[in-house]
Amino acid sequence: MANTEPDGKFSRVLTKRDVFVLAFGAMVGWGWIIQSGYWINEGGVTGSILAFVLGSFMVAVVGLIYGELASSMPFVGGEHVYSMRALGPIGSFICTWSLILGYVGVVVFEVVAFPSALAYVVPGFNAIPLWSVAGQTVYGTWVLVGGVGAIVMTYLNYKGVQPAAQFQTILTLVIGLAGLTLAIGAVANGHSTSTPPFADSGMAGVLTVAIMTPFMFVGFDVIPQAAGEADVSERTLGLLIVASVSVAALFYILVIWASGRALAGSVLVESPLPAAAAMEALFSSATIGKIMALAGIAGILTSWNSFLLGGSRAIYALAESGMLPETLATVNPETNTPSRALALIGGLSVLSPLFGEQMLIWIVNAGGFGIVVAWVMVVISFLVLRVREPEMNRPLKIPGGKAVGVLGLGLTLGFTAMYLPGAPSALQWPFEWGIIFVWVVLGIGLVSQSRLSSGASQVESHGFDGD
Repeated sequence: MANTEPDGKFSRVLTKRDVFVLAFGAMVGWGWIIQSGYWINEGGVTGSILAFVLGSFMVAVVGLIYGELASSMPFVGGEHVYSMRALGPIGSFICTWSLILGYVGVVVFEVVAFPSALAYVVPGFNAIPLWSVAGQTVYGTWVLVGGVGAIVMTYLNYKGVQPAAQFQTILTLVIGLAGLTLAIGAVANGHSTSTPPFADSGMAGVLTVAIMTPFMFVGFDVIPQAAGEADVSERTLGLLIVASVSVAALFYILVIWASGRALAGSVLVESPLPAAAAMEALFSSATIGKIMALAGIAGILTSWNSFLLGGSRAIYALAESGMLPETLATVNPETNTPSRALALIGGLSVLSPLFGEQMLIWIVNAGGFGIVVAWVMVVISFLVLRVREPEMNRPLKIPGGKAVGVLGLGLTLGFTAMYLPGAPSALQWPFEWGIIFVWVVLGIGLVSQSRLSSGASQVESHGFDGD
């Protein structure tokens, strides 16, 4: 079995507040600003809320499972540690590499969303047209601003986890105040719109929205990734996962309801920033709408920040176990950050604005699939460890754990099926399946490079060729 003990390369400096805002800020990033119109147009207000109830129920069950596992194994790498202990190297790689697809997907999403938000706030921002991707023009200003933003955010994370956490706290407060203001406006000035409760698509519309919810909720699992840097008790670590999921679910449902009280879905979907358009309509003020857009930018930065942190730790964990090239396990001795893993994600994200705004939908769906696959593997790991290691120390032990595990497995497998060919909400070919195919090939290539550069003996010592 691979070593699952902390290696002492990271400092435990994160407080309870830091851990909570990292997770909550990751979950309520930019998606609610830019996607709420699409949700309401596809599923209606009632249907979209139902989709998020379904999604949040699954995530809540998975979150409970994560809570127990994180309290038992509070080490950097999270899912990699759990799946390695339960399933061995191959299962662990599938789990962690799938999760990294979701994490990198969020980072790429935010890099593309950042100039999209600025275009709403800054007149004439869309300049220097370069080319079109799927009918969407790619502008030189988008490529420049997105690329510079990627470099700055990567550098912030390189400087250390504490500055990143402090940055997160300030911006998460801004997001919370914006959501509360939107809700107050809906109560005071909202009205029934012409959008049917389930739009025109019925249950198909609900499922279309539902497959996007895992991507919106991914973020609580940043807590396990950074567990080795959290200065909190094992039980508290598990409880923070459950708390962050619950608060994020309420936030999303509130935003959908409030936006639906402002404008019809057909109007919201035409706006580049539907939540900002809803705020503008509720308060009859373009200025307030632009302030909401600034809150959206704060949301971009919180998710961006969290997933750079979480993704780099997941890559570090794989590399430290010999499953990725050893160089990616490098930790900067001055900042205690996995510098080369951060550079890898930062480098990929710099390129993403070249593909335009349409890439957002593709990334959400392909990344969501990766996330759900990872969750399936975590739930299986939970069940295996409950059977194989009943005496394991579990500071946060879920009552009826095996039943909860079976429920979690059924829910995650059900969600996985919704992405597959034949389902009403299946991933699209060639774009979404193409992203997944490229990711699988990249993973195989990196594993092969790791084996060739390290030699079979080193890989075996890390556990890749056996338990």
